[in-house]
Amino acid sequence: MKKETVSRAVDGIDAKFIDEAAAFALPSAADGARENDGSVGAKRRRLRRIGWAAVCAALIAIAGSAAYAVAAEAREYGKAIAFFEENGLSADGLSRSEVKAVYRDITTKSFTNEKTAEVLRASVPGWEIAEEEPAPEELAALWDQNAARASLSGHGIEYRVDYRYALDERRGFEILEESVLECLKDGEPLWSASFTDFLPEGWSYAGGMTVVWGMNTTYSYEDTARAWVALADGEGNILWQRCLDHGFRYEYAAAVLRGADGAWAVFTRGDSAYLCLTRLDDDGRELGFQKTEVGNYGIRGAARLGDGYIVQLWNGLTGDTALLYRMDREGNVTSSYRYEADDCDYYLTDMIEFEGRIYLSAYAVPKQTDPGGRHEIADILASIFSREGGWDISEEELTPLVRDNYTAVLLLCDPEGGEPKTFYSVKGSLGGKLAVNGNGELEWDAESLTSAFFSPATSSFTIGASCAVYRYVFDAAGTLIGRADTGEVVPYRR
Repeated sequence: MKKETVSRAVDGIDAKFIDEAAAFALPSAADGARENDGSVGAKRRRLRRIGWAAVCAALIAIAGSAAYAVAAEAREYGKAIAFFEENGLSADGLSRSEVKAVYRDITTKSFTNEKTAEVLRASVPGWEIAEEEPAPEELAALWDQNAARASLSGHGIEYRVDYRYALDERRGFEILEESVLECLKDGEPLWSASFTDFLPEGWSYAGGMTVVWGMNTTYSYEDTARAWVALADGEGNILWQRCLDHGFRYEYAAAVLRGADGAWAVFTRGDSAYLCLTRLDDDGRELGFQKTEVGNYGIRGAARLGDGYIVQLWNGLTGDTALLYRMDREGNVTSSYRYEADDCDYYLTDMIEFEGRIYLSAYAVPKQTDPGGRHEIADILASIFSREGGWDISEEELTPLVRDNYTAVLLLCDPEGGEPKTFYSVKGSLGGKLAVNGNGELEWDAESLTSAFFSPATSSFTIGASCAVYRYVFDAAGTLIGRADTGEVVPYRR
């Protein structure tokens, strides 16, 4: 390197790096004797005596070391980014050091970095919970059970209703005379209440009270249908009953929630076209009403979301079962969105607010080649109908086909944007009920398909099955902490 080139290069270097380079050059013994006089001139003379060659050598050594460190960091960061991309992880909001830390945490299988959990929950499309295929003896035991009847789990507060009919001589047929709702705790009866003005179709336990909703019975097209709401105390005493009349010919109640403001939020459907929210006070008086025209959609469920609500709408004819509407506390619709994918359809079955977030229970079904009204099982039926030698198919052959068709999924709904994301999945199962237990933990039921049978001559279904219910428990952070076989069996009919 020419002297003038070196000089120009050194002139452009920060003084602190020159001082650092000088520290690396070893002085002569004579220089050492003068080193202690502390004068500025002595320091300058020392630098001149050391010479530019020594300084440049030291600078080159420092630059080389720095360049090596920068290159090593770049290589590790590049590997980390490639790892993120290969595994579908999102680096949004992470610094370079955090990206590398998460990369090392996962690849070393440490999983101790707090950012790792955030990345996985935000980016991974689903944590798969592996379930073993049911053993033959399990299938045999389940087959012997009467899965068609409703069963009580003996878990927390539960309800069952008994409908009693009597002959109406004027009409010439039996009509509903009384509905008796029974409340049980851990399988033991607590109280019962009788309803004669309306047919209870739903109920919920909230703060020691039970809110009940339903509709008056109708016996002809000319009859007007009204939604009803009632409130019972902890001993089954009916505090009030209210009939909702908003000018519709047909209005039914689908869900009732306790709002953030303490009012009862009643979600109804009016004349097969309107999504409605009625707010009632603790005495059953109407505080407000709002309706929104949404088309021919029914209401599958609702849950609180901050100060407002999230409501699931569905249309069984089109198979549209994952449409969500967000509403403010007055009932104004603020947004809507669907949970969908290119390769499968989602069917939402339950929703709940837990620790400020919305969890959705659902199941996924591969998109069918030609649904033809049988949106979930069209491909299975096509396979059976194309068999040589007839439609006979054994339980052993059919059960794996049905299991492969379903995946239970637990979806976490972002409370800000409302966009749902897959959280956990269980193959061969359907998503079931959601609840918060006495320990403040979230419980999710997954219904594992354990047996299936083909019944083409049955009018109400073509494929039936029994499902064993497994309960998964999550802590406040949404981490899976437990799993148990409930011993319950529920029916599957399609």
